[in-house]
Amino acid sequence: MNNQIKLAVAAALLAAASSANAGISIPAGDWTLDIGGVVNAFYTSTKTSGSPASSNIGTGLLPNVLAVSGTTRQNDLDVTFVIAIDPGGYTNRNLGTAIGQGAQENRQAFFTFGDKSWGTVKIGKDLGIFASDAILNDMTLLGVGNGAPGQAGSAATTTLGGIGGGYIYADWKEQISYTTPNMNGFQATGGITQAWNETGATDLLNGTAITITSGSSASTGGSQPAFEGKASYDFAADAVKGKVWVSGYTQKIQNAINSSSANVGSPTATVGDIGVNLNAAGFGVTAYYYGGTGVGATGLLDAGLSADGSKRDSNGGYVQGTYVLPTATKIGLAWGESKLDAGTGDGAFTGYKNERWTVGAYHPLTKHVNLVAEYNNDKVTTNGTTLKTDTVSLGGILFF
Repeated sequence: MNNQIKLAVAAALLAAASSANAGISIPAGDWTLDIGGVVNAFYTSTKTSGSPASSNIGTGLLPNVLAVSGTTRQNDLDVTFVIAIDPGGYTNRNLGTAIGQGAQENRQAFFTFGDKSWGTVKIGKDLGIFASDAILNDMTLLGVGNGAPGQAGSAATTTLGGIGGGYIYADWKEQISYTTPNMNGFQATGGITQAWNETGATDLLNGTAITITSGSSASTGGSQPAFEGKASYDFAADAVKGKVWVSGYTQKIQNAINSSSANVGSPTATVGDIGVNLNAAGFGVTAYYYGGTGVGATGLLDAGLSADGSKRDSNGGYVQGTYVLPTATKIGLAWGESKLDAGTGDGAFTGYKNERWTVGAYHPLTKHVNLVAEYNNDKVTTNGTTLKTDTVSLGGILFF
């Protein structure tokens, strides 16, 4: 695979395909097939205040990935496809029914067609457009970050990394999108994505949940889809390389029904972000900010509404610095914060904040294998009460 595809695999995002320099390339008639993927495992020790420590071995922020992609040129069009499966790394030990089995995701199944002269159309399921650059520039992409979800026997297939501690999860969505050609470093993408339900996050609402009984859902959709877009500019000046981007998301949440079975309307959730990444002489800096209303603070539409249907405001961001040592080991320090304000119908709920610090070291043992060590501290404050979670992780990740 070429470098673009290797980066895509590293993010479990095979956005294009190429036969050049493929790790595993198979000519097949009019097609060139590539096989690539990710295998990773980490030992994590997690301690949350007020709870006993938890030690686990499983996948990090990235799942294990096996992806098959294909490219061809037909009728003056470049055509590609990607199909991926993502086996979980945590064991579900349910005696008698599922011994040794783990959860599995299917994050990608899409095809594209286009030409470098006018752009590319994508149809299918892939990483969301809004906030995609936020997670792709997170150094914990190769590691664990916040390891709290990584409990043996749970349905979780990955940890959180920096999700909810500086950015909202872009997630994996059915979509139809268009990406412009690269115009001297400038490129833009716009598209429609599957409309989703609002989720209540009862831990934030003191037991009062918001649900959607009709309209927007992962299976039936609403009267309209979600709309997402982003624009970016890549540049290089002498020894400095960088990228600046902005992106946004909006969706009408239809027929929100609260826990008392009352219809509280159809609010519209919106959010936007801006980010920059700079690299020079072994140093790397990333700065990112987002702000929105009705979208939540961890996953899109997660606790974005109050019990009366009013929208909660949210914002956050992260700053990250890295340096590549003479040994080729990359060391990094990151700080991030996500905040969710109370809405008019929240009662006792006064607000939520997640502050994260991460220190990491990432060593390329070979060009395909990286050894990783991280320490992550999360402080989650809800209604004035703070819970601290410390995660230490050691492991490795392989790309092919």
